[in-house]
Amino acid sequence: MNRIAEAYVKLVLAVGQHDADYVDAYYGPPEWKAEAEAKKRPLPEIRGEAETLIADLSAHPAAPGDEEIVRLRHQYLLRQLQSMVSRIDLVSRQKMAFDEESKALYDAVAPTHDIAYFQRALDKLEKAVPGDGPLADRVEAFRQRFVIPRDRLDAVFKAAIDECRRRTLQHVELPPGESFVVEYVTNKSWSGYNWYKGGYHSVIQVNTDLPIFIDRAIDLACHEGYPGHHVYNTLLEKNLVRDRGWIEFSAYPLFSPQSLIAEGTANFGIEVAFPGEERTAFERERLYPLAGLDPAGAPRYTEVLGLLQELGYAGNEAARRYLNGEISRQEAAAWLTRYALMAPDRAAQRVRFIDQYRSYVINYNLGQDLVRQYVEKRGGTSDRPEQRWKEFTALISSPRLPSGLR
Repeated sequence: MNRIAEAYVKLVLAVGQHDADYVDAYYGPPEWKAEAEAKKRPLPEIRGEAETLIADLSAHPAAPGDEEIVRLRHQYLLRQLQSMVSRIDLVSRQKMAFDEESKALYDAVAPTHDIAYFQRALDKLEKAVPGDGPLADRVEAFRQRFVIPRDRLDAVFKAAIDECRRRTLQHVELPPGESFVVEYVTNKSWSGYNWYKGGYHSVIQVNTDLPIFIDRAIDLACHEGYPGHHVYNTLLEKNLVRDRGWIEFSAYPLFSPQSLIAEGTANFGIEVAFPGEERTAFERERLYPLAGLDPAGAPRYTEVLGLLQELGYAGNEAARRYLNGEISRQEAAAWLTRYALMAPDRAAQRVRFIDQYRSYVINYNLGQDLVRQYVEKRGGTSDRPEQRWKEFTALISSPRLPSGLR
């Protein structure tokens, strides 16, 4: 498989010359990257070679007696290559329905929910945030009381990152020298991003286009850092690239099944690091004072956020309908305001994200749900925190596919 793995990495880099968002991270041999940049290969040629590698892998399956992780490696390479072919087809302007695209790229299809599903959550929020005017306006006005002032942002984020790292290191052994830096940026379609550079180092960017609510400090510190993307990429580099010599993990193609695992574990990692009431307690005692916010409001804010999470799949529905051509761009934003209770500026930013990343949106909520189910099925329930950390760490150290989570 090492020969196929090397060819796979070079194909990932070749696709990246046509698709600017495709290569999320690369820390393999620099000459491979230079070669890809020096000679831009035609997409049909790249697709043909990927198909050849798929046929080769299919003709030589892993042996039943192989170590499980070796069998997972074979499945991973095969499915990543199949996803690459589908991404090339999309870049080549082949049309796919939303669910067809997500299955082809991410090895998963998100459930479909009707309006009645979201209305039940909206009815709860009507009671939780009473008053006059549209519910979206009332919720936004309520949340504005919990915005981190711009001049306190860095202090709040550093405190959140330090706590997420402290909690993670109690359960996960990371290689010496791992590190990351935080940058504050603007004019992005996303709220936060981890750029893994290799050598156990990440650059984490926080988008400050819109006001940042207090809950986003822990969200982003865990999701992008500990035990999320930074830890995920660090463990893959340590355990698979360096210890086993599996070069395929030195390249991370964004539009691939790997992303559902990455985003799902990054989101679920928040619950793993802060079980039960521990998150609200830390925010109230540490982050609220740093942000200059009244800690007395923390419990109610947490309650409202919990209800808002029940609307999480509304973003998927907006993307599904929009990308399937059932609603316009403006209607997608209106849907997000109506059923996800996003303020108009945040809804517009989310549509920008959908325009750029398309069905990628399923990786956050569906990914989190699948990861939670997988970990809990293996005994990692909330009342067994040590087992939860054990199963979570094993997952982010392996090449398991989304279909393998069920």
